[in-house]
Amino acid sequence: MKEIEKLLANMEKVGASDLHLKVGSPPIYRVNGSPQRIKGDPLDFEQAREIILEILTEEQGKNFAAAGSVDFAYGLAGVGRFRVNVFRQRGAVSFCARRVNSEIPPFEKLMLPEAIRRIPQYEDGLALVVGMTGSGKSTTLAAIINEINQTRRTHILTIEDPIEYVYRDGKSFVNQREIGIDAPDFRQALRYALRQDPDVILVGEMRDEETVETALAAAETGHLVFGTLHATNALQTISRILEFFPPERQAGNRQVLSYTLRAVVAQRLLPGLKKEFPRVPAVELMFVDPVIRKHISDGQDLKIPDAIRASARDGMQDFNMSFYHLVKNGYVSEEVALSRSLNPEQLAMQFKGMVLNSDAQTLS
Repeated sequence: MKEIEKLLANMEKVGASDLHLKVGSPPIYRVNGSPQRIKGDPLDFEQAREIILEILTEEQGKNFAAAGSVDFAYGLAGVGRFRVNVFRQRGAVSFCARRVNSEIPPFEKLMLPEAIRRIPQYEDGLALVVGMTGSGKSTTLAAIINEINQTRRTHILTIEDPIEYVYRDGKSFVNQREIGIDAPDFRQALRYALRQDPDVILVGEMRDEETVETALAAAETGHLVFGTLHATNALQTISRILEFFPPERQAGNRQVLSYTLRAVVAQRLLPGLKKEFPRVPAVELMFVDPVIRKHISDGQDLKIPDAIRASARDGMQDFNMSFYHLVKNGYVSEEVALSRSLNPEQLAMQFKGMVLNSDAQTLS
């Protein structure tokens, strides 16, 4: 086993999600969201270079030399798969690997809102899973795609950088294309995807105007398109999509978005209180109903948060509603929820109501 493979193999034993290697430090594992250095001597310049570059293929080595960074998936027999980035920092070589579960977890194990099960039933349109890096977007998307794979007869085409979860054909059949191996970039892969007879298209990340525009066009012409985006919530998702376009084109694309967007799932991972759930997802969930569609079409995006809260009976929820539920059921602490809320004053009032309701129930 290569030295770096020993470190990767040890990730499951210590419960680590990520491995970092850098000059001047011993290897670092991220466990339950917290970086932890292992005992040992720090890596020097030559050690880091030798250990890290040993796992690159010739093509990956060329890409790294040209760009100073390279992404790829790395499989280790008997251990699993890893999403890897090798990059330069301060003239030295650094390494980051994220462990990817070999099995796609079902909805039940992800602690996601039950209403998310509606999303795999859509026939067309655009559905987005958003959040910051490390928020669990890829896992949620994989669960949604696999639900389609197991329950519907479709052709699913994924475009990823790199491929993380490997899908086995179920009722559907799945083709997976990896950027850098099967296609040069997202734009070209998505452009040609429309000629490959897909019913469902997964775009790993929406990064530029052409990718977003092609995804909207695919959703508009009868495909079900999934994508990820770096955004904090549903409201910011709308503005982030429109910001890809120059001002003179935003009005037209706003109209396209209003009738192609089906749902937005926004996620954050919180430290949990229960041993079996060390990290817990808080989820904002928006379905584009007639009210929200009109808000998007009319440019009244600021009304969207109120519309989400007003539609709780239809399965929608904002982050404060999710935080409240997680605290009420003992999954996260009140302090953590308040520290992550964008509107902690509103959430604090909800917690006060929860205490009063609890007292009232006790007295009765």
